[in-house]
Amino acid sequence: MSAANLPHSLSCSLPLANGDSAPTAPPNLPPVSDLADDFEHLFAQLRTYLKPEDVDQIAAACHFSANAHRGQFRSSGEPYISHPLAVAETLAYWRLDAQALTAALLHDVMEDTSITKAQITQDFGKVTADLVDGVSKLDRLENQSYEEAQAENFRKMLLAMAQDVRVILIKLADRLHNMRTLDAVRPDKRRRIARETLDIYAPIANRLGLNTLYCEFQELAFRNIYPLRYRVLSKAVRSARGNRREVVSKILDTIKERLPAHHIEAEVMGREKHLYGIYRKMREKHLTFSQVLDIYGFRIIVEDVPACYLALGALHGLYKPVPGKFKDYIAIPKANGYQSLHTTLIGPYGMPIEFQIRTRQMHHIADSGVASHWLYKDEESMSELQRTTHQWLQSLIDLQTASVDSAEFLEHVKVDLFPGEVYVFTPAGKILSLRRGATPVDFAYAVHTDIGNCCIACLINQESMPLRTELNDGDRVEIITAANAAPNPHWLGFVKTGKARAQIRHFLKTKQNEQSAALGKRLLSQALHGFGHRLEGLGSAAWQRFLKAFSGKTQREVLTDIGLGKRLPAIVARRLLGDRIADSQQVQSAGAIRIKGSTDMAVQLAHCCRPIPGDPIVGVIRAGQGLVVHTHDCPTLRGGRKEWVDVEWDPEVTGPFEVMIRVVAQNATGVLARLAVTIAEHSSNIANVRMDEGEGATTALYFTLQVDSRAHLARILRNLRRLPNVTRIIRLKENQPPNN
Repeated sequence: MSAANLPHSLSCSLPLANGDSAPTAPPNLPPVSDLADDFEHLFAQLRTYLKPEDVDQIAAACHFSANAHRGQFRSSGEPYISHPLAVAETLAYWRLDAQALTAALLHDVMEDTSITKAQITQDFGKVTADLVDGVSKLDRLENQSYEEAQAENFRKMLLAMAQDVRVILIKLADRLHNMRTLDAVRPDKRRRIARETLDIYAPIANRLGLNTLYCEFQELAFRNIYPLRYRVLSKAVRSARGNRREVVSKILDTIKERLPAHHIEAEVMGREKHLYGIYRKMREKHLTFSQVLDIYGFRIIVEDVPACYLALGALHGLYKPVPGKFKDYIAIPKANGYQSLHTTLIGPYGMPIEFQIRTRQMHHIADSGVASHWLYKDEESMSELQRTTHQWLQSLIDLQTASVDSAEFLEHVKVDLFPGEVYVFTPAGKILSLRRGATPVDFAYAVHTDIGNCCIACLINQESMPLRTELNDGDRVEIITAANAAPNPHWLGFVKTGKARAQIRHFLKTKQNEQSAALGKRLLSQALHGFGHRLEGLGSAAWQRFLKAFSGKTQREVLTDIGLGKRLPAIVARRLLGDRIADSQQVQSAGAIRIKGSTDMAVQLAHCCRPIPGDPIVGVIRAGQGLVVHTHDCPTLRGGRKEWVDVEWDPEVTGPFEVMIRVVAQNATGVLARLAVTIAEHSSNIANVRMDEGEGATTALYFTLQVDSRAHLARILRNLRRLPNVTRIIRLKENQPPNN
């Protein structure tokens, strides 16, 4: 069924414009009588805007695709060629070029037939072949789960889209036809595809300004994920439509009379809100259907921008506006290029009604979004839309650079596709659009990655504010940087944008790998010294043999694996030395590895015993964690001596280090204050404090202190014991029960 013949129950379907006449089917096509109407409709549309030679190329692609898919059928029983034809029809509605339409007709041949990319390149050119390849799925590996394979396919598709946005337009048209024909697949697959559409494809359509497609994706997904809710809500809307028809007609007539009185020529359309939008409002605001009053709205289309504001004034003079319900997306367009005035007014009988006021060109862009670029290539008004779209596509490349695996990349993309925006200003007056809930750290990374990495503080509206502050519309944000600053891992707890999250993780992982490689080098040197050899004396031949025989990685990657605990240094040392040592040879170990501080990401201080400088310590290599430092008497170390590594505190070790203490004190006024003052007098910070009621007249207080060394802690404890109300103080290990 062509898009033109779809029922009108979905108000955001994509009707294709009918041509003046229905020409005969293109030559050289296989005789598929059931699809003759679809062929005729497609080529009638194409001849309205493409050159004859382009139409001939698309006809050849039809013939090629029909032959390739001959004998294949969809789940609905239709010949498979009906699907590529439907995809091409949607692209023809968007008036895409011949290369995109050719790729649409061929988009499944690489996946479902024996046709190769080389064959497509030979017959239709490299650009078309690249588009088909961008839409095609990767071959699934045997050890990949469905989720991993899907994430990898999404990454491939989105990165191809960053090179050529037509890739995603073809994929969106492909998904649209699949969603329209979901009834033919089994229920579990239907729900999975619908959920995927709602989570990924609908937000992408919205981000590209394809509002009509975005709405239909939501409606179709809602119908397939929650079929019963869809039917109930649809019935309720039909009933309300009859009850409110008189009111809506009265408003429509009044507006059509009022606007000409103000010398405004306009097209006025009443519209019913989409079922998914009503359902989402009911769910988010915990409303019943009867409480959702604004299920109707009106769209007013005028000739130019001044007329938009004149119409707004006329409407505000007719009905009272609802405070806080006015949005000027003409002065400040949405990130996807959408422009319109939105206002909510109180109509007759107290019914709230939303009005959208826009020009014809704005209406076209709201419908076709970035796809309208091919129709309006030279219009100046399109340059901003093209620029913002290019910036978003470029951000996908940045996310790819900062993401390690496909699942992480997809997570970041989902974050950036989240609806809701906040508009803030740079010190120079430039407007930036960020996700709702974004913070100054998100703002810093949106300006430039280097500014985000070096961010230390911020000014919001010329006032110093914490970096985790949520930004509001109209805020003026200034970022303060320092040359030697670095991202804080705690930022991951509050940043909202995918770019900020990806770049912070990338920086931390890079830093961890650098430190892990340095630690691995020290551990390997120590192991080689134990066999009487030095790392510097190995030579390149030993490394080449090892890398070829055992890992296939680089020398740096092997050292990083050692530092992360993925390889044991003694085993690597033996394999590097080969015949130069005997299995029984054992030489005295080299000096201990020095622990320089608590900020080394390759070295972790164990939470079970919380070692601080001055404590006797031992190191243990843990897979994926690297070197973990424990106190020598930590109970968790029993029975694992073979894994121990000699470590010692560096003489110039830097803190602070966290330690827990338990203070038992008599209940008296001001005890907690005196404890806090004493701790502060000895240059220690209290990271956390809690209390439990003790027995009788005593209370147990638990402090997490930041200290420089064991001697520093001893001075604090000594002075705390001198306080008159303190009866007992002990240092706690995390694995000790509170009553120890």
